[in-house]
Amino acid sequence: MPELSITDDGFRLDGEPFRIISGSLHYFRVHPEQWADRLRKARLMGLNTVDVYVPWNLHQPDRDGPLVRDGGLDLPRFLDLAAAEGLHVLLRPGPYICAEWEAGGLPAWLLADPDVRLRTSDPRYQEPVERYFELLLAQVRPHLASAGGPVVAVQVENEYGASGRGDRAHLDHLVTLLRKGGVDVPLFTSDQAGDLADGGLPGVLRTVNFSRGAAARLRTLREHQPQGPLMCGEFWSGWFDRWGSGHNRRRDTEVRDTLEEILAAGASVNIYMFHGGTNFGFTNGANDKGHYRPTVTSYDYDAPLDEAGDPTAKYHLFRETIAAHAAVPSEPVPERAPKLRLRDIRLPRRASLLAQAGRLGAARRSDRPLTMEELGQAFGYVLYETALPAAGDGVLRIARTHDRAQVFVDGQPVGTLVRENREQALSLRSPAAGARLTVLVENQGRVNYGAGLHDWKGIAGPVTFGGEHLSGWTCTPLPLDDPDALSFSSGAVAAGPAFFRGTVRVETPADTYLHLPGWTKGNAWVNGFALGRYWSRGPQQSLYVPGPVLRRGDNEIVVLELQGCADDVVHFEDVPDLGPAE
Repeated sequence: MPELSITDDGFRLDGEPFRIISGSLHYFRVHPEQWADRLRKARLMGLNTVDVYVPWNLHQPDRDGPLVRDGGLDLPRFLDLAAAEGLHVLLRPGPYICAEWEAGGLPAWLLADPDVRLRTSDPRYQEPVERYFELLLAQVRPHLASAGGPVVAVQVENEYGASGRGDRAHLDHLVTLLRKGGVDVPLFTSDQAGDLADGGLPGVLRTVNFSRGAAARLRTLREHQPQGPLMCGEFWSGWFDRWGSGHNRRRDTEVRDTLEEILAAGASVNIYMFHGGTNFGFTNGANDKGHYRPTVTSYDYDAPLDEAGDPTAKYHLFRETIAAHAAVPSEPVPERAPKLRLRDIRLPRRASLLAQAGRLGAARRSDRPLTMEELGQAFGYVLYETALPAAGDGVLRIARTHDRAQVFVDGQPVGTLVRENREQALSLRSPAAGARLTVLVENQGRVNYGAGLHDWKGIAGPVTFGGEHLSGWTCTPLPLDDPDALSFSSGAVAAGPAFFRGTVRVETPADTYLHLPGWTKGNAWVNGFALGRYWSRGPQQSLYVPGPVLRRGDNEIVVLELQGCADDVVHFEDVPDLGPAE
């Protein structure tokens, strides 16, 4: 494919003037059988480029392990599909990506060293980055434009100016790694307008990120970069949602007008997001600016292409706007794809999480509670157990619960401690000396932005009862990556978190949405595919089920309910419920 170059007055593609009209599309948030569909719709909206992050934490889940590129992580296949659609690619390999993604894409195993300084030139951080880039760039090199592939430019780090690190040596080292790794296409950085000075590098193209006020932001970019192309690296056409808030919406006409302002200025643009997709499984991130707030499962982002890949009104407005400045394909835009609707699906078989924890993870003994990172665990839950020293009333204190702890005494629920509410203490009664204290802690998402990236999970501090330190802990990691290990029965289960399982017959598989009215909080799987988290707190009240996950005939649904449900019934509906607009 043609190669991109940067001149004093703009971009050139094989020597001809070129404007990048791009949209962000994350392969790891989309079922791989749907990649081609999303890429085609990107081209039909008038995009000539797609922008894509690379999540280090999924590609290298083990410190010394190989690069994972199976199924939904087959980056080379995604790049091939983009090339087949005639799209160029802006690749953003990190190692930090933010993206409202768990830990901003940084692997949990980095945190096993409590003193590592993330996103700096600290050798304890740089050495694993070097190993990761060595593995990743070997996969990327054949897909660079210089080798005939679609990747025309590569980003250095991500919004580094906002990190407060001020470690220019770190950025310089990343440039060296990219160049030594064979990346010979243009490099760029992206920052918000106020961070351009701290996030940029001499000789590397700067781009600016914003949601509105295009003219002012582009002027600021020009002040920092007197020559070269003007580009909005992230034009935020929507926003993400947090548990406990409303569903973020931006007026279609407002974002249309901002896009027009960017294009009328002669600037290039990357629309963030063109298609958001889903934080499947446990992959959502969180923010903590003095108040921890986890991100929801849906990454719909109020984008031009919705969570199920259907064009929205915003899609058509953007297409019309782009058409006034560049050629847009004359092919018709596909209509909304059919959705599956099946109501009153019963999940009659059950399994107690507490009783079957040993099937889900191997317990370790320790004098103190071990964090997830110390247990070598990235996602899911940890189950902690010890004995209470005496009978009677007392206050249980857990200094640092990350992020939500359900507490049980001899198997009976006695309360919950929530990081978001800054809760650290719970009054309870011990029936006897030696009573079993059980604490189930959920990782609700590692912080992905700002100073809180060093976000250990589980219990990360001392635990006392009645002022006495508790020791002799059993710590069981529960990554919940294999619910098939459970033994289900049709009878009732003991109090506490429980898995529910049932089957539903499908004649014609299609996209659908799992609705769980009367359920409280937990996770759901369909045919072993982890859909993500649900929570009655909202705003999100349904989970997207990609059509390729379903099969003709019987399909298995498993739901982990942490609190309790009104009934064991769920529904497949043909419309989502992302909550009231905010």
